Order: sequence, then structure tokens, then C-alpha cells
Amino acid sequence: MTTAAEDRMAKMRDIVCEILELDPDEVTDDSLFKEDHGADSMGTIEILALLEKEYGVVIDEAELIRMVNLSGVYAVVAEVAGWERATERAS
Repeated sequence: MTTAAEDRMAKMRDIVCEILELDPDEVTDDSLFKEDHGADSMGTIEILALLEKEYGVVIDEAELIRMVNLSGVYAVVAEVAGWERATERAS
């Protein structure tokens, strides 16, 4: 993961922790929001909304099914923001 990607992941972790009222060290890339951290559907929608605002993207609510952990959140946001395509062009 590049420094930019690491910075984005750290910011996403902060957003998730803010919404779910967790300490950052409690949330791993693969810990499940609902099962491991007690998130409800309202919490996941709040995460989606804050990510849209932070990154200036629109995320289809159908993507919530993939946004079950930090890795899934990053993958969805990276796709809609075009980060991976930009990285490929730069290579």
C-alpha cells in the first residue's frame, strides 16, 4: 500500500471509529462492523454519508453489502473515486 493509500485508510478508520464510537486500535482492516463492533444499519449509512462528503463521491447504497469492514470500505471508495485507475496510469 502506498503512502497515499495508507493515509486514506487511516482517515477511513477515523471516520468509522467516530461513527461507531470506537478506539482506532479496536478496528482492524478485516474486523466486521456488525458482528465484531455492534454496528447497526443506521451506523453503516452514516459511514457511507460521511465518506461521500469527505471524498466528494457518490456511493450507491447497494455497495453497503461490500462495506462490512475497513478493507471493504476502502475497496468501494477507491473504485468510485478512481484511485486505482489513477495509480495504473501513473505507473
